[in-house]
Amino acid sequence: MNHPTRCAKKKVSRLAALLASVLPVSVLLVACAGSPNNVSAPAPPTVGQTSSVTNTTCDAKTVQYAIGSPFDEANVPTLQSESGAKQVRVLRPNSAATMDYREDRLNILLESNDMIEALRCG
Repeated sequence: MNHPTRCAKKKVSRLAALLASVLPVSVLLVACAGSPNNVSAPAPPTVGQTSSVTNTTCDAKTVQYAIGSPFDEANVPTLQSESGAKQVRVLRPNSAATMDYREDRLNILLESNDMIEALRCG
């Protein structure tokens, strides 16, 4: 005769456990669903408009004279300045490099004997 009461208590405890596990997640989802006030992405640049992020572009033509000369860390600021690059990346043979293109970066490619093999932007 006590069986229906036990069954009802089990159902209530299962329901309570389910609510205890679902309720915190529901609260988090509702909290994250609110919309930010007056937040918008900047407008993309139009064709022909220069980006304010990259004012300077690299011009590797101006530093081609250095190809074939020995690499020296002391010459990096000169090559950077003459090319107009904001960044410089030195790449030795078999060195890992990202494939991202940066118009403001000068890449100095070296041979195994640390001679400058190529100077490229990107």
